[in-house]
Amino acid sequence: MANGEKERYNANSLVRGLEILKLFNGGRSTMSLAEIAKELNVSRTVPYRLLYTLQTLGYLHQDEHTKRYSLTPKVLELGFAYLNSLNLPEIIQPYLDTLRDTTGASCHLSILDDYEVVYIGSAPVRGVSAINVNIGLRLPAHATANGKLLLAMQPEAKLREIVYGSNLKPYTEKTQTDLPGFFEELETIRKNGYAISLGEFHQGIQSVAAPIYDRSGKVVAAINIVATDVTYQNDFIEKVALPKILEISKQLSGLIGN
Repeated sequence: MANGEKERYNANSLVRGLEILKLFNGGRSTMSLAEIAKELNVSRTVPYRLLYTLQTLGYLHQDEHTKRYSLTPKVLELGFAYLNSLNLPEIIQPYLDTLRDTTGASCHLSILDDYEVVYIGSAPVRGVSAINVNIGLRLPAHATANGKLLLAMQPEAKLREIVYGSNLKPYTEKTQTDLPGFFEELETIRKNGYAISLGEFHQGIQSVAAPIYDRSGKVVAAINIVATDVTYQNDFIEKVALPKILEISKQLSGLIGN
C-alpha cells in the first residue's frame, strides 16, 4: 500500500487522541488544555473535544479546581503511558522479589480503580500450585484482600461513592455481601493496617495485603501475598506472611511521591 493510500485510512481523531495520552510521563503527570495544544502545535479548539472524549471514556481525569488533566489507571488497558508516569512497578519490584523469596509465595502490586483492583506488578513463584496474575488484570475489590485494603484507606465520602455504586457480588460462600457488615470489616482493616481474605474470591485461596503510603501519608498502592490452602499450612498467612508483608510495607512507605 502506497504512503498516500495509507494516509487516507488514518483516523486523525484517533491519532490525536493517542498523541495526547503519550504526552504524559514521569516528569509531566498533569497538563492543562493550553499545554496540550502547545505540545501538539495546534489551537486549543483541536484537543478540547478529544480531551472530553478521553475523559468520558475514563482514560483522563480533570481536576475540578485546577482544570488540569491527568491519566487514570484505565490507560493500563492500552499498555502504555500510565506505568511510565507512575513509576511504581520499577521502584517496588525488588521488594516484591524479596518478599516472594522469603515467604515462598507469589506477591503482587496493585492499585484501586473505582470498584476494581488493577495489578501493575508481580513476583510469581513457579510450580503447579503457583498463583500468578497478568499485569493489567482487574478483580473485584470487595472480594480480594488488596481490594478491601485499598477501599478501607479511602476517604469516607469516596469510599461510600465507590461501594454504593458497586454490586457486592458473591463469588464464593465466604464473599461479604452484606453492606453494613462490609463497612464494619473495612473499619477493622483501617484500624489494623492490613487485610486478609480467606476463600472470598476463589475457594482454597488465601491472601494478606498491606498498604504503600506516599510521603504525604496517602495510600497509593497495595502489596499482597497469595497462597493456597493445599500448599501452605493453615497459619501461613497470619504467622509467616503477615509479619513479612508489614515489614516490607514499612520499608516502602515514603519512597513514593513528593
